Amino acid sequence: MDNRQDLCSVESHYGRGAVLDGILQALSAAGKDLAHLAPADLAAVDEFHVRGREATTELAALAQLRPGERVLDVGCGLGGSVRYLAVEHGVRAIGVDLTKEYIDAAEVLARMVGLAGQVEFRQASACMLPFEDASFDVVWTEHVQMNIPDKRSFYAGLTRVLAPGGRLVFHDIFQGDGGEPHCPVPWAEQPSINFLASQSEIRNILEELGLTIRYWQDKSLPSQAWFEAADRKLAGSGAPPLGIHLLMGETARTKVRNMAINFREGRITSVQAVCASS
Repeated sequence: MDNRQDLCSVESHYGRGAVLDGILQALSAAGKDLAHLAPADLAAVDEFHVRGREATTELAALAQLRPGERVLDVGCGLGGSVRYLAVEHGVRAIGVDLTKEYIDAAEVLARMVGLAGQVEFRQASACMLPFEDASFDVVWTEHVQMNIPDKRSFYAGLTRVLAPGGRLVFHDIFQGDGGEPHCPVPWAEQPSINFLASQSEIRNILEELGLTIRYWQDKSLPSQAWFEAADRKLAGSGAPPLGIHLLMGETARTKVRNMAINFREGRITSVQAVCASS
């Protein structure tokens, strides 16, 4: 596939239609008052990454955020991390995502929780960021590069918009030593849009781009445990009204099970990292 076909395939994978309606219905089913929502009410669904809010809280602590800093979330999904960082850390947060449906939903949800004007969302490719050089103190990304074949272009773009002395912080999935992952997984129904690289490959790229790796922690074991717990819950009591299964479509249960297996068999790994620009 060429780059345009890649982008269309990825956007169609995530843009399933009626995402916002499904979330609002689930919120009502969970007993939430849609006229008086708080950002925390959305935490179960609007952080589409491994270990959800727990991982976001960990990453924010690692980032050592300061009030007023400019933060860009690349691949923001429904905007959960953007809203969390704005509320809990007082930063000026912007989120970008390739999927228009996610951006539209993120804007509506921001208004519903009283954050209109405090956060911003834009539709854009992670490899073609519409910002000037050195625009942000922190660039943040969780579970995005797995869909991007050109890793160097992706990380070079993140580095370009990072101010001198700024931090690149990420939580991501990488290729393990156990072979190709079983599909479907949350980022790919089919292997055609799965582009995993190893941890060592990404470390080399980051260092070649002039970034200093300050923190690098493998989080595969807690990630495996998280998916195993989710799989047991789905097998027992079933899916709750509100959860990231709403974003994974009809194959949600299979994706959860495959993720547990992929981690257990060493086919994928999970990392949290902080890198500093010069």
